[in-house]
Amino acid sequence: MRVVLARPADVDTLVAFRTEAAGWLARLGSDQWQRPFPADRLRGAVEAGDVFLVLDGEDTVATVTLTSRATGQGLWTERELAEPALFVSKLAVARTHAGRNLGGRLLDWAGDRAHRAGAVWLRLDAWTTNEALQAYYLRQGFQHIRTVRQGQAGYGGPRVSGWLAQRPARPADR
Repeated sequence: MRVVLARPADVDTLVAFRTEAAGWLARLGSDQWQRPFPADRLRGAVEAGDVFLVLDGEDTVATVTLTSRATGQGLWTERELAEPALFVSKLAVARTHAGRNLGGRLLDWAGDRAHRAGAVWLRLDAWTTNEALQAYYLRQGFQHIRTVRQGQAGYGGPRVSGWLAQRPARPADR
């Protein structure tokens, strides 16, 4: 398996990938990702060089977005934003490759990439109501910082993805 930068030609594959993940989440009873993700926003992230694919042969088996820009406006404090960090989001693994710790290895890859970029933290925001996902990130070594809820003083905008966590950026063991 190898991690490659997504190209604009991959946008349809990424949209289909997210649709598969949304269906799986719905079957689990989660409302996460039930609104279609705008392809133009995804194309912008691809063109910015923030979206990566994991290929097993020619098959796309996972995807992740990794960026130096904080995801979700109003989630992180000014002090936190002043600290060198990379932000991971939209991590999804194909159901055909579930249960192989591919997500964990991809988070380690992202932490290694963050470390090499001089970041102190690998950060993320997770779906506020998806407790299973939050527990997964805690098992992956992330520390819960806070949960930002809709209308919370000091934080802007509605929050469906306001569970904030971070772990130190570090070289990957593998």
